[in-house]
Amino acid sequence: MENFSAIVEKVSSLLWGWPMIVLLLGTHIYLTIILKFPQRKILTAIRLSVTKDKAGAGDVSQFGALATSLAATIGTGNIIGVATAVALGGPGAVLWCWITGVFGIATKYSEGLLAIKYRVKTEDGTMIGGPMFALEKGLKLKWMAVLFCIFTAVAAFGIGNTVQANSIALLLNETYSVSPYITGIVVSLATALVIIFGVKGIAKVCGTLVPFMALFYVLGCLYILFVNSAYLGDTISLIVNSAFSPRAAGGGFVGTTVMMAARFGIARGLFSNESGLGSAPIVAAAAQTRNPVRQALVSSSGTFWDTVVVCALTGLVLVSSIIAHPDIDHTQGGALTKAAFSKIPYVGNLILSVGIVTFAFSTILGWSYYGEKAVEYLGGKKLIVYYRILWILAIYVGAVLNLSLVWGIADSMNALMAIPNLIALILLSGVIVKETNKYLWNGQIDAEGE
Repeated sequence: MENFSAIVEKVSSLLWGWPMIVLLLGTHIYLTIILKFPQRKILTAIRLSVTKDKAGAGDVSQFGALATSLAATIGTGNIIGVATAVALGGPGAVLWCWITGVFGIATKYSEGLLAIKYRVKTEDGTMIGGPMFALEKGLKLKWMAVLFCIFTAVAAFGIGNTVQANSIALLLNETYSVSPYITGIVVSLATALVIIFGVKGIAKVCGTLVPFMALFYVLGCLYILFVNSAYLGDTISLIVNSAFSPRAAGGGFVGTTVMMAARFGIARGLFSNESGLGSAPIVAAAAQTRNPVRQALVSSSGTFWDTVVVCALTGLVLVSSIIAHPDIDHTQGGALTKAAFSKIPYVGNLILSVGIVTFAFSTILGWSYYGEKAVEYLGGKKLIVYYRILWILAIYVGAVLNLSLVWGIADSMNALMAIPNLIALILLSGVIVKETNKYLWNGQIDAEGE
């Protein structure tokens, strides 16, 4: 097991070395520039996300698609993931995570656009789309589309299933002494009851769960920042300096390299907002929208909420708490998060518990849909029922077993998914620019698509 762990760490380090960082951030920046900074339309994107587009074709509302996407992204990556980045990469990782989110808005926009542009209607009248169809129909690279779906179907069991179930089980066991076996059974049954209704059932549950859990968690973060307000100046300074200086330390931290800060910050940023990963456009393809750019904008707002807001708040909470309380153990992500929230009198553990449980459960729901659509592309709808059975069983396994290796495996699978998706985004950037100029910059955002 130790040898296997070492191999996983080496593979993860290789995949998340400078080549991946350059490819990922390079794509974010490249798309931002050629699309003329679509980030400046974020308010329009937020408005569209809560506006029903009755003229558009699709299976769920734009908000339903966004809620499902956010359900899959606002998970343990926002809480434990950010804490892990801080523990391994130092406070500078917070800034790299945030930068990934800001520039990643353009990438998430582009993914949403291609999802609508190349989606298809199945025999039963439902929509299906995502990077696999952009690769197949836009670039004629069927083999790469198949690889993407294989990586997605496998990666879903890590990033979207066992990691989340394990986080729920550990938290409830450590905080409330609930047996992981009981947690595994309850979460498995709850998931089964939702996913049998398909994307409409998932979108309905997520549309209710996401706003509640996000508001609940954000209010908790704001309270901690209010308590730690005297340290916010030092916190921001330490985060910025540590992101670019290997000598930066203090406030209970030891020095870390710029490469470590960038690697873990970007990796956790992608794990959190999934911009460039290729997962979110799978559900974006099911949205009711009249043209590709409207859904592209709605999709981009997900990265804004997920990373620019929620992850940033988490990072500030964690670093300010360490500065305010140098005795906090910041070498382990889970312990660091728990220690920070325990500073909220009476309800700190409750806020963290509700946040992690609801975040993780919603992530399980969102990723179940991603995995199903990848499997459907590979072998048709007949395989979905078998995938769902495996999915539910994996939740139980994730809850009861020690999964210390899963984060490394999840990072590796993320990278393997991202590569073909980023290739599609770069090679189809001309299509993205053409559609953006036609609908967004020419004031035709309400026009019907072709």
